[in-house]
Amino acid sequence: MEYYTYAYLREDGTPYYIGKGKNDRAFRKNRKLRPKSEKQILILKSNLTEEEAFKHEIYMISVFGRKDIGTGILRNRTNGGEGTSNVIRSRETLERQSKSKIGNKNPMYGKKRPEHSKRMSGDKNPAKRLETRLKQSRTVTGKGNPAYGRKWWVNCYNQRVYQKECPGDGWINSMVWK
Repeated sequence: MEYYTYAYLREDGTPYYIGKGKNDRAFRKNRKLRPKSEKQILILKSNLTEEEAFKHEIYMISVFGRKDIGTGILRNRTNGGEGTSNVIRSRETLERQSKSKIGNKNPMYGKKRPEHSKRMSGDKNPAKRLETRLKQSRTVTGKGNPAYGRKWWVNCYNQRVYQKECPGDGWINSMVWK
């Protein structure tokens, strides 16, 4: 029971995208359709199994309809219920994917590496790079992470609070960070 469904909302409060998520998927900044403000992200249903989340996603997309096929207002390009979760690729698949990006098939082929990425690659000493990576890892995962143990709490006005304890009556837990 770790999945949820979510909606991205327009300024006027109407949804423009419905999705299924786990952990922080709906709130990730690198998502193409993600709204600018977190106030425009609504958790529709939480504490679902993956199957329940897929069914709810399909239902909500059918209710609001899709723009691309002229049935409604959503930007979704499918009717929902697809996707992969926790996929473990075989060694053969990983090797095939790796080979497909060699030489002129690589998007960076023939291009110079940007100066900022050269600086980010760090020291040439492998031991020092490993030490730095371990430090970074400790701050992002587990108890070194400031988000450790905190939860998103949402009320009926779609206000969000990010803290360990429930702020009071009328608030529900929408997501747990692990």
